[in-house]
Amino acid sequence: MGAYLLRRLLYAIPILVGVNLLTFALFFMVNTPDDMARMQLGVKRVTPEAIEDWKRERGYDRPLFVNPQASGAGRVTDTVFFDKSVRLFAFDFGRADDGRDIGREIRERMWPSLAIALPVFVLGLFAYLASAMLLVFFRATRLDLAGVVACVILMSVSAMFYIIAGQYLASKAWRLAPISGYAEGWAMPAFLVLPVVIGVVAGLGAGTRWYRTLLLEEMGREYVRAARARGLSEPQVMYSHVLPNALIPILTGVVVVIPSLFLGSLLYESFFGIPGLGSYTIDAINAQDFAVVRAMVFLGSVLYIAGLILTDLSYAWADPRVRFE
Repeated sequence: MGAYLLRRLLYAIPILVGVNLLTFALFFMVNTPDDMARMQLGVKRVTPEAIEDWKRERGYDRPLFVNPQASGAGRVTDTVFFDKSVRLFAFDFGRADDGRDIGREIRERMWPSLAIALPVFVLGLFAYLASAMLLVFFRATRLDLAGVVACVILMSVSAMFYIIAGQYLASKAWRLAPISGYAEGWAMPAFLVLPVVIGVVAGLGAGTRWYRTLLLEEMGREYVRAARARGLSEPQVMYSHVLPNALIPILTGVVVVIPSLFLGSLLYESFFGIPGLGSYTIDAINAQDFAVVRAMVFLGSVLYIAGLILTDLSYAWADPRVRFE
């Protein structure tokens, strides 16, 4: 197990370097340090001296990838890419182009993101799995057919529709919840109920169909027929045999999502005014703040790799037949 984890961690290093390189190249293909300086200075006409001062203060006055004026290793190390990338692997995100500490912003905004993403994840998991088990229990009936049709309809509707319709009905028409905003303490649930409900409903169609497919695949196995032959009822077969054996494919889609909860939701945080990491990333893209964009992409890659490793480890926990050589 230890050797396996070490190999996976070593594999992650070139992946993170490649992701960082790709992010760097794509960003500077459409932006130059001069464009970033003009954006941050906030005036249409700036002097060349002001632009050079801004780039020098933030380390953008050197070549991007290769420094032909340097010698030896300095051709690579004395560049913007090397200077901005090495610190990321020590989780030193530095400062944003507007001077704010990125690490502190991430630590503060992580909790609003979790406040909305974690309830959507937990409630959605139970809702999708329960509805899928209901359809499988009444499989090949009118209820199953109606449920599948409803799932397809729900999947065909954009998440934007759920957000706009939910805000109009719950906030404008019925006045049940604030339309947007965020507060700490006891006032927090009032602002989170609406986005959480909308988030669960928006994923109901896809989640239910996915779990229904997994459960139906297990229902056709030999062990299910053997359990019925022993006289077990359908609920006993479902809960004692089908659900445990469907746990591994379910874990594939569940465990890998857990680390990404820290990054929040771009769409929901933007529309509901929640100051999480999703809205932080959107604001950085609009402001062409490469330091924040680079930090968020790197953090997302680390969390995704961590999710994949957790998924592999969960296999061994769910199925004793799985071993790591």
